[in-house]
Amino acid sequence: MVPTLNPGDQLVVQYGASVRPGDVVVLRHPFRQDLLIVKRAVERRDGGWWVTGDNPLVENDSREFGAVPDELVVARAWMRLRPLPQAGQRSAGALLSWAASAVRPVRSSGLLGLPLSRRLRAR
Repeated sequence: MVPTLNPGDQLVVQYGASVRPGDVVVLRHPFRQDLLIVKRAVERRDGGWWVTGDNPLVENDSREFGAVPDELVVARAWMRLRPLPQAGQRSAGALLSWAASAVRPVRSSGLLGLPLSRRLRAR
């Protein structure tokens, strides 16, 4: 899920929440249901949700296993928490940078359904 999520990031999730296109979801892998994975819900299809990762080079998503049935979708993520910088990197600048970006919503769309970066550039 890079660039939205990085290794070590934690998610705040809501179990049983309704899923909309653009949401980041936690789901059971269709081929290994003991494995939880995080993907972005793209659209509803006949078999369930079509999900993809945010990194187009990684194909461990619906391009590999097809639509994911609703019963395999465990939760909807709504916030990402970055871990604190390591002890050697805790300068004032590093801590300020961390504080500015430690908590972020993971939804891709802002108001009017536009991506947040596009909405900000349009102003």
